[in-house]
Amino acid sequence: MEETFPDLGSLSDKELKDMIDNLTAEENEISYKRRVLHGKIDILRAELVNRLRHKREAGESLISGDDVEQLTQILAGETPPPTGDEPAA
Repeated sequence: MEETFPDLGSLSDKELKDMIDNLTAEENEISYKRRVLHGKIDILRAELVNRLRHKREAGESLISGDDVEQLTQILAGETPPPTGDEPAA
């Protein structure tokens, strides 16, 4: 849980500078983690596209009857849309 923001008027110049340094370091760490996650997502998406391309080239169906049925139910308001938590088929 984040701590509350301090009363800035009560901080010394050194405390303000230290706070800026700490928050800048935290921001850099978060930014790095975000870039790593985006890289991993890009790799996973590229793999998925590659697999779908191979399926299509092999003449396999990319959309199953289950996919069509689920979409029909979603559009008819009979089931909530997927949240992304469902396992991949």
